[in-house]
Amino acid sequence: MKIVTIKKKSVLKTMMLVIFTTIICGVSTSFGMQHYYNVDFSTGLVTATTLNVRSGPGTQYKIVATVKKNEYIRVFAGVGDWYIVQVEGDYIGAVSKKYIKAIYPNSSGSSNSSNTNQNTQTSTMNTDENEVFQLINKQRTNNGLQALKIDNEVQRVARIKAEDMVANNYFSHTSPTYGSPFDMLRSFKISYKSAGENIAANSSNSGAVNAWMNSSGHKANILNSNFNYTGIGVVSSSKYGKIFVQIFIGK
Repeated sequence: MKIVTIKKKSVLKTMMLVIFTTIICGVSTSFGMQHYYNVDFSTGLVTATTLNVRSGPGTQYKIVATVKKNEYIRVFAGVGDWYIVQVEGDYIGAVSKKYIKAIYPNSSGSSNSSNTNQNTQTSTMNTDENEVFQLINKQRTNNGLQALKIDNEVQRVARIKAEDMVANNYFSHTSPTYGSPFDMLRSFKISYKSAGENIAANSSNSGAVNAWMNSSGHKANILNSNFNYTGIGVVSSSKYGKIFVQIFIGK
């Protein structure tokens, strides 16, 4: 009887050890966490036809939202092969990095861009945009107004809007992606007291500015003394030659 009893105790101890070991392993696995890393851009372009936004960095996590091809999303960080992002509707989640194209480098890291405003061309402007900027300011100074300054965040938004118009083949102040210019400024966390937008489709920079000056509504924006900052996007278009977007804000 003693032998039988000892074996039972031995089996019981062995079972308890196995259970205890399983629990420890399970706990240690469940607390595993991947490391996040910084990325050198803040805006990404979706390249997949439809991209799932998941609640965590992996296909095992549930889908919380979806985004379409050529939509822009805000990128916060990377984790493994995934990016942590914010999409329209203020959903925060993770997307596979292989379907995201980096668009713009980070600015100074602050949503307040007053420290980077300039009267001259900035590193974010291309040659066409700078020429339009100079032509616009010539019209203002010729009419006794102060020259506009470039706001780097507004500049970024104007370029994104011009690219959106080309990518989605529309010509309108209302974007199917971002809504009105005012909606777009708010979504990019840009504050303002007053704002306006001019758009044009033209083969030349001077032609676009001349067309604006010959239109009462567009001219009113250019010569509006309440506006003191601007951003200009000029993007090549196979349909029109170039698409122009100028966003004005007053602070």
